[in-house]
Amino acid sequence: MPKRLTDAAVQASDVVITMGCGDACPFYPGKRYLDWSIDDPAGQGLDAVRVIRDRIDHLVRGLVEELLGHPVNEGDRS
Repeated sequence: MPKRLTDAAVQASDVVITMGCGDACPFYPGKRYLDWSIDDPAGQGLDAVRVIRDRIDHLVRGLVEELLGHPVNEGDRS
């Protein structure tokens, strides 16, 4: 279930990732904002949800690799 971004969560973040909330999301200068266009899994079949899950996984891994400056291996939690 989607969660609304709180002011405290945004203030504590270096990167804020939204999925289509637009102007409804809090905005703070100096934060990096990314808006990921992700299909809503609500009401979709298992195969469609798996595609959405895999897309989110891909985007998260890409961001982590960018932030760490090196590739993230499967199972790497550091």
